[in-house]
Amino acid sequence: MRKVELGQTGLMVSELCLGSMTWGSQNTEAEGHEQIDISLEHGINFIDTAEMYPVNPILPETQGDSERVMGSWFAKTGRREDVILATKHSGEGLAHVRDGAPISSKTITEAVEGSLKRLQTDYIDLYQFHWPNRGSMAFRQNWTYDPGTPDKAGIRADMEDALNTLQTLVDQGKIRHFGLSNESAWGTAQWLRISEEMGLPRVASIQNEYSLLHRMYDTDLSELSVHEGVTLLAFSPLATGLLTGKYQNGAIPAGSRREVYPELGGRITERVFPAVDAYQDVADKHGLDLIQMSLAFCRTRPFTTSAIFGARSREQLMNIIGTKDVVLSEDVLADINSCHFRHPMPY
Repeated sequence: MRKVELGQTGLMVSELCLGSMTWGSQNTEAEGHEQIDISLEHGINFIDTAEMYPVNPILPETQGDSERVMGSWFAKTGRREDVILATKHSGEGLAHVRDGAPISSKTITEAVEGSLKRLQTDYIDLYQFHWPNRGSMAFRQNWTYDPGTPDKAGIRADMEDALNTLQTLVDQGKIRHFGLSNESAWGTAQWLRISEEMGLPRVASIQNEYSLLHRMYDTDLSELSVHEGVTLLAFSPLATGLLTGKYQNGAIPAGSRREVYPELGGRITERVFPAVDAYQDVADKHGLDLIQMSLAFCRTRPFTTSAIFGARSREQLMNIIGTKDVVLSEDVLADINSCHFRHPMPY
């Protein structure tokens, strides 16, 4: 399993990152533990979770259970040092987490302490803000995105407040590094500028959606990532399962995410299924598995990437792990680019 540097931290993380958001909903604790064991056995050392997980569905009564599954594995195995662990602070508006409060010095300390307790660990390797206080263009909001009335002074004050609190937590040994999620190029640039001006924790990574079907990161954020040394943690690299082909021709498999969220968070459009067919044709032409091709594509980008995947079964997990041996030729990449030109932004 190849490793990449997480930002400029010196930490080397696997190019595939095990996602945990199904643990406690679509996967039991025992299944979550099995996924961790198998992943580590095959060279994956990077695991991502969040205080709001599991999803599918998101429920107040299960909030935090994914972290608890991770924590019980640490308690059972004692293998904390074998894992580079990432978790996330929920952003403003999630009503059942701190009544939807925005990210601030008060909430950061409270959220970190809650995560540490559930995770049964003394430290978090990468602590991420799930979405910014000022709003986000993620989750299909890009179609109607409005940057709002300029308030640079207020935004900077929020960022300074957060970074100063993160510095205290770094000094206490409770977190090691800091990352963003669902962020923009401008927002990330502000975090970087303030951290450099004030000597505060520097952004190591951005966890944004990225896949063959969703390539917004290829423009401004790509340039920022390359020049500023910020790693993309690509979530939904299989487009919430669309790039497995399992939803083609109207199929909704039992136990799948689409059974809970029929529109897959706005990803189901009249244009998406022809796009998936086109990528399936490329995979078939070159004798590739569509899932493995989709994940291997993330490795080809000019910016450093670790792709976060989820799996509901051992079979799915083993197929995804097989991606580590897949190298896409120039001919495959040319065909992928042709698909992208013909099917841009299908949702």
